[in-house]
Amino acid sequence: MKPRIYVPDDSGALSLGAEKVAKAIERELAERGLEAQIVRNGSRGAFFLEPMVEIETAEGRMAYGPVRPADVKSLFDNGFLSGGEHRLRLGAPDEIPFLAAQTRLTFARCGVIDPVSLEDYERHGGLAGLRKAIAMAPADIVAQVTESGLRGRGGAGFPTGIKWKTVHDTAADQKYIVCNADEGDSATFADRMIMEGDPFVLIEGMAIAGVATGATKGFVYVRSEYPHAIDKMNRAVQVARKGGMLGKSVLGSTHAFDMEIRAGAGAYVCGEETSLLNSLEGKRGVVRAKPPLPAIQGLFGKPTVINNVISLASVPIIMDRGAAYYKDFGLGRSRGTIPIQIAGNVKRPGLYEIAFGLTLGEIVDQIGGGTASGRPVKAVQVGGPLGAYFPRALFDTPFDYEAFAAKDGLIGHAGITVFDESADMMKMARFAMEFCAVESCGKCTPCRIGSTRGVETLDRVAKGIEAEKNLALVADLCNTMKFGSLCALGGFTPYPVMSAITHFPEDFKPAPVAVAAE
Repeated sequence: MKPRIYVPDDSGALSLGAEKVAKAIERELAERGLEAQIVRNGSRGAFFLEPMVEIETAEGRMAYGPVRPADVKSLFDNGFLSGGEHRLRLGAPDEIPFLAAQTRLTFARCGVIDPVSLEDYERHGGLAGLRKAIAMAPADIVAQVTESGLRGRGGAGFPTGIKWKTVHDTAADQKYIVCNADEGDSATFADRMIMEGDPFVLIEGMAIAGVATGATKGFVYVRSEYPHAIDKMNRAVQVARKGGMLGKSVLGSTHAFDMEIRAGAGAYVCGEETSLLNSLEGKRGVVRAKPPLPAIQGLFGKPTVINNVISLASVPIIMDRGAAYYKDFGLGRSRGTIPIQIAGNVKRPGLYEIAFGLTLGEIVDQIGGGTASGRPVKAVQVGGPLGAYFPRALFDTPFDYEAFAAKDGLIGHAGITVFDESADMMKMARFAMEFCAVESCGKCTPCRIGSTRGVETLDRVAKGIEAEKNLALVADLCNTMKFGSLCALGGFTPYPVMSAITHFPEDFKPAPVAVAAE
């Protein structure tokens, strides 16, 4: 049997040279007259070790990383195919400290399996949840998801089961499942990792949602900037159809469910569910007023479940292991695990799946290892470009929806961006307003005009023009945007702006005017 070499083709690993490493391994095998099967897996999420190459040995898989093309010859010289010693040898992947301490439920197969092999997926526990679901009454599936405490992982944290129940209870000749994969927040890559590393878990979650609610058609709306994820999802859907996972008879049952992959057009606001629906229908991506709710009148006017990738990908394990098993992780109203994405100026960037409850300080200092620059951490932005900036004084905040809300922050999609002491928080506050102005769909005045006026006002503060008066005007603008905007783009932009002003007031003082020497 040929040895199996795993080289990730996850976008993050590819950006670090994984494709060149794969080619180098192919050349080395040919030159030495050796045979091996190269499997292009996803990433395990330890991006500071990518490209991480693994070899399957008699003792299990052995990891090496970060591997560069120039390292390949020496790897083979030192018995790479049998897991030989080398300066890049990391040992068994599951024993790497960054990975060993995680609680991998949703991401259990990421980096482990061949992403487009349904056999590999099933061999590692896949389809167990769907098989149990098709043997249950739809209302019982909804009840199990509700009991698990699963909440939307896209940012809002809305209970998943309530959405499903609303669609289940609404009579219609057609219902839809829409997966929001328009992952546009800074420091977020969890959705992409699932789609590129374990696409069948998302397909399985959507199929379960269809069975539970009576929906027979699904759509995955992926941001256009994710070409590798789009390709992987399309390939996986084709394999799923051939394998009976999708189609007129899901796994031989009386339930029908099929799905398609659709690419967005680059608008950040289409991460908002109603803008996404408009885009999916071929219309301009602008926010819809609510009511009606999408669960009652959504895609093409039909009842629609709209869930984030991670929400749907978490459903199979809930159905397989039970609601109580999943609910046992976490704290308070934040149940289960959360894939924390650590990025920015940080020593160990990557994805870390763990139960809710770690403090922000533990995540940044212990897991992330502090800053890559070696300078002290000044601020951490949690929740993407619309998230608040937390100073070290708030690092005791537990990673929990309600705990962050109590500190005027939000978890969002669980992306964390680390900044060292060189960060200018005045510039970061201005960036938040500018980002909103650029990305606004333009439908509501508080967002469209408020963000533009916000940029202008902060520019006056930076120039020292009536700083105190203009900062008060910024606060007033933020209040209008927060309570008057139609969606979270305008409504949440005040979080980064006001947190920067509140926690880092020294950065908003006019620069001292230089006095010319006589």
